[in-house]
Amino acid sequence: MLLTVAVIGPAHALKGEVRLEIRTDDPEGRLAPGTVLPTEPASAGPLTVQRLRHDGTRWFASFQEAGDRTAAEALRGVALLVETDAEEPQEDEDAWYRHQLVGMRARDVAGAELGEVIDLEPGIAQDRLVVLTGGGQRVAVPFVEQLVPDIDPESSTVTIDPPGGLFPDAADDAEADEHPEEEQ
Repeated sequence: MLLTVAVIGPAHALKGEVRLEIRTDDPEGRLAPGTVLPTEPASAGPLTVQRLRHDGTRWFASFQEAGDRTAAEALRGVALLVETDAEEPQEDEDAWYRHQLVGMRARDVAGAELGEVIDLEPGIAQDRLVVLTGGGQRVAVPFVEQLVPDIDPESSTVTIDPPGGLFPDAADDAEADEHPEEEQ
């Protein structure tokens, strides 16, 4: 299976270097110089990493196929992929890939339906699980154990313990249950 390890950002300087939005916990291993990576869209690659560097906060790379700023700027938004089928299974039971979570039903700790998981957004402090509610709202939930205490792949459900107000539709439903309108 192909997974995204980085997304190419804007060109940096004149010699074809680009800023990367990293999506892996091992950028130095996955993006080592000489590594050939398939791309999405496929027409942009494959790309061969020529140089990789980290300035302390951001990652930059240059590719053999993009020798100047114009060629580098044309790569903006291209996803760099890695084949994972040949790799060993995940060692960390609490580690999840985006494709494993998207499509799961999100429920609160009482079992009430909150919506469907539609994305896992990478973040600096922690990733965010994105849930599309029945009312069509996108809710980003910090993907930490306190708020997402259980993931059950067999039942395809994610249990969320949201703080009050995080899911507006759920709050409206709870208020309706607490204060039913009196019949006249």
